[in-house]
Amino acid sequence: MTDQRTQAIEQILQSLVGQWQGIARTWFGPETLADESPIRGSVRRIGTSRFVIHEYESAFEATPLHGAGIYGYNQLTDSFEGAWVDSFHMPTNIMASAGNPAELTLSVLGSYEVEGSSDWGWRTEIVADGPDRLLITAYNLQPDEPETKAVEIIYSRVEAAA
Repeated sequence: MTDQRTQAIEQILQSLVGQWQGIARTWFGPETLADESPIRGSVRRIGTSRFVIHEYESAFEATPLHGAGIYGYNQLTDSFEGAWVDSFHMPTNIMASAGNPAELTLSVLGSYEVEGSSDWGWRTEIVADGPDRLLITAYNLQPDEPETKAVEIIYSRVEAAA
């Protein structure tokens, strides 16, 4: 990996680090906004690794939810990787995901089981939209259907991490 590419990946990961608050929206279909709730989250580096952990708390229809995602870069496979759990979407298993950083965008794809159906895909994009705004968007990929937005988090920075 070139020094320039290494610096770009480091910059992507470092731009996520901080304390955040904002709004979380959840859809249960292309046109059906199911919930909109406040969200608070923190993103911190895991030691000196190329991974960050995003921990958050929010609600769905006034029921509290908590979650965590680990995202970063695997130099051996030249891919971004992620692992996600929460108390709403993924309460009994861990969803692993991976993505090609060709565009230097943190975008990963995983899958999860839906009872009575084949696996669905779940694509997560994390973008620092300036120094104090973070966008996390997740898309459902139902078999044989176009992807649809499932979750959108719009964060504003509360404070930068040390």
